[in-house]
Amino acid sequence: MSTRRLQRRTLVSSITGAVIVALDGTVLTVAQPTVQEDLDATFVQVQWAGTGYLIAVASLLVFAGRLGDRYGHRRTFALGVLGFAATSAGIGLAPDIRWVIGLRVAQGAFGALLQPATLGMLRAVYPRDRLGTPIALRTSAIGLAVAAGPVLGGALAAHLGWRAVFFLNVAPALAACALALAVRIPAPHDPPPAVRLDLPGACLFAVALSGLVNTLVGVPEGGWTPVTVLGLAAAVAAGAAFVRHERRTASPLIPPDVLRSPVVAPALGILVTVSAALFGALFLGTYYLQGVLALDPFRSGLETLPLAAMMILCAPASAALTRRLGTRRTTATGAALVALGVLLMSRLDETSGAVAVGGCFLLLGAGFGTVMVTATAAIVHQASVHTAGVAGGLQQTALNIGPTLGVAAATMLMTACTGGGPQATGPSFVSAMGPTLTALAAAAAVGVLLALRLPSRHPAP
Repeated sequence: MSTRRLQRRTLVSSITGAVIVALDGTVLTVAQPTVQEDLDATFVQVQWAGTGYLIAVASLLVFAGRLGDRYGHRRTFALGVLGFAATSAGIGLAPDIRWVIGLRVAQGAFGALLQPATLGMLRAVYPRDRLGTPIALRTSAIGLAVAAGPVLGGALAAHLGWRAVFFLNVAPALAACALALAVRIPAPHDPPPAVRLDLPGACLFAVALSGLVNTLVGVPEGGWTPVTVLGLAAAVAAGAAFVRHERRTASPLIPPDVLRSPVVAPALGILVTVSAALFGALFLGTYYLQGVLALDPFRSGLETLPLAAMMILCAPASAALTRRLGTRRTTATGAALVALGVLLMSRLDETSGAVAVGGCFLLLGAGFGTVMVTATAAIVHQASVHTAGVAGGLQQTALNIGPTLGVAAATMLMTACTGGGPQATGPSFVSAMGPTLTALAAAAAVGVLLALRLPSRHPAP
């Protein structure tokens, strides 16, 4: 197979896998009310279907990336996407909510397998200096999936029932699996060193992230209960034990050269801070559009379309911009656009029109689309072929922790300001939204400062 054909097929597989996960991220939100009613479930049970998925994904991403580095990203991708299809079909056939929760957790584990592999496969077949364009196309496809997901999922749920929403993933997942198995990625010229899997480190890392995610999800909903306090304590203890273990083991879960890179740590910090600002703002934006401006869900979705449109357009443009301006300036500009968009959103009120609202979402989409491409390319570019999976796992972990942190921060700040959280309406919501979004804009500004630590051009590893 020619190099160009290999690259095209690998890119299609990578994009399809990323799109499936992005689509699935909107599925439960759209189907949640009908799932709860049809299965006679409680609100807490339905929430756990989402929380269990998130915990499984976040806690296993880095270990899944390490598996790909050792056994091959094509194999782990095929296994992950096949399992994702099977669990999606299982959820569509689930007889009660307990099956939905269990299958969502399993789906999260398979999603963790395939996500780092989508980047690892690209790193294996593209030269370092040509990674920007395929990553940009992957980001544009994710933006399109995020925009189309709620509309498509809502139409399926309304006309065919909530189960059809989960069957949506099966056919493209099977196609991506078949395509990945048909692609033969050549072995690297320098064979990877024989490295043992760091199972104790993987377990400690999983416990730390599980406790953190459980706390970030639980505190905004129920406050500081014994469960959330215990979860935070477990996260801190497991995190400390993980750091101690990694320093002593001969085969660490995260190779030292990845963390010692002057590029990886700032890029991960940028993804966490900027995604936290964006998703915290989007979370409040939904309540603002429906609770303050009294728009129905469909009209609210239309108001946010500039965000998805700019993500689709700016992702490929940012790859070309990086070649002209360099990584540092392009990433800093993207983070600054997100900060500006969130800050302008903090000034919206009951009289704001479609132009003002759309302008905020336009800035958010342009900035986040740019940051997604440049920060991801910086991480993957810096990784060797043998550590691309771990690097991809860290990148995906940042993009899971950041949004969760942003939503938690937005909820807690709104609660502190109003006493009623995001559910407050009218003037009380608007008055609390201002300082809350200003704090989130400050988080994006931290991303700007971190971007200044990136090199102007990708350095040789």
